[in-house]
Amino acid sequence: MLFLNNRKIKKMKKLKSAVLFSGGKDSCLALYYAMKQSNVQCLITIISENKASYMFHTINVTLAKQQAKAMGLPIIIKKTAGQKEEELSDLERAIKEAKKKFKIEAIFTGAVASNYQKSRIEKICKKLNLKCFNPLWNRDQFELLREIISLKFNVMVTGTFALGMENFVGRKIDEKFISDMKKIYQKYRVSPAGEGGEFETFVLDAPFFKKKIGIVKSHVEKENDAEVLIIEKTRFEKKK
Repeated sequence: MLFLNNRKIKKMKKLKSAVLFSGGKDSCLALYYAMKQSNVQCLITIISENKASYMFHTINVTLAKQQAKAMGLPIIIKKTAGQKEEELSDLERAIKEAKKKFKIEAIFTGAVASNYQKSRIEKICKKLNLKCFNPLWNRDQFELLREIISLKFNVMVTGTFALGMENFVGRKIDEKFISDMKKIYQKYRVSPAGEGGEFETFVLDAPFFKKKIGIVKSHVEKENDAEVLIIEKTRFEKKK
């Protein structure tokens, strides 16, 4: 049985893949798993003009290119107007490009609990004859936050949109963050990992980054109860 398992692992390692990438914690954790389980060829990022996109993370997503450089990975970036369902055609075109250019055989996603996102990505993959992997799917959300900490991801909260999360923008995901999120979850029943759009994140460093990203200039924008950290300028920093 061990021999068969090893064969399966070796076969997976040869599988050429792409990762749907937003620059947030979930897509970075999915990338971590994709690197362990396959041969990652590129990242795919969709920049939506619609801040209320059903499919795509929007805050600071233009900085995905900087993150890709920090990792040393190619990235395919496409824009979309972000109209519901229509934006899926833009995603399909980006995946087609990855398949043609990098000969990918699979897509990895950071979907945790959104059936809307997961089902539509799987449908596109089936149409294009690609495998689809969702390594974070249905995982305990507090467990995911702890894993991010244990793997030494440097994750910053860049947007908050839920009660109880006032003054969370700019915070790092650490043990204190988890402790505070438990209290907010108990009081307001928000998604601990932000799956209901309660908060957004940006990853400054992870084990697979060759260089760290430092924030040189940023500002906070407020609208009603929402707060968003807009990152204006970054720089690459050496890792210790």
